[in-house]
Amino acid sequence: MSQREIEIYGTNIEDIRIRPYEHHTKYYETDQMGIIHHSNYIKWMEEARMDWMKQIGLSYKEMEAMEIISPVLSISCEYHSMVHFDEVIVIEIRIVKYNGVKLEVEYRMTDKETGELRTTGTSSHCFLNRAGRPISLKRSYPELDTKFFEFADGDKGCEK
Repeated sequence: MSQREIEIYGTNIEDIRIRPYEHHTKYYETDQMGIIHHSNYIKWMEEARMDWMKQIGLSYKEMEAMEIISPVLSISCEYHSMVHFDEVIVIEIRIVKYNGVKLEVEYRMTDKETGELRTTGTSSHCFLNRAGRPISLKRSYPELDTKFFEFADGDKGCEK
């Protein structure tokens, strides 16, 4: 495999089943009030995004080896109900926009036991080379572009 190639698993999109990411909350993530501190949700969003990418065959580590980085341009989070220590949060993600240069992801976090909506959020990303210049995956890395495009608009979002 050359440096510009990445191994893509599940070449038939119909064969790929995305499972939601689950996060078991830790005591150290709580604040003085005994609830999960708001800053942790952003970390969980990144964990879920990295897990999703790995499941569709796009390891972020492999992308970095190809000298592609994907910084966060913006991120938002809405808190609907409190999360406490020792709960399991299910994080479903959906690609809502993708054009080869930018990517927008939606997140939905629910309590695994009750199904209660805890948090929703979005993050926006772009693709850069190591020099910090924007790149188009569509032009430079069509094999990566295909994977993101196949999952855009939530067509193959996380199964419930």
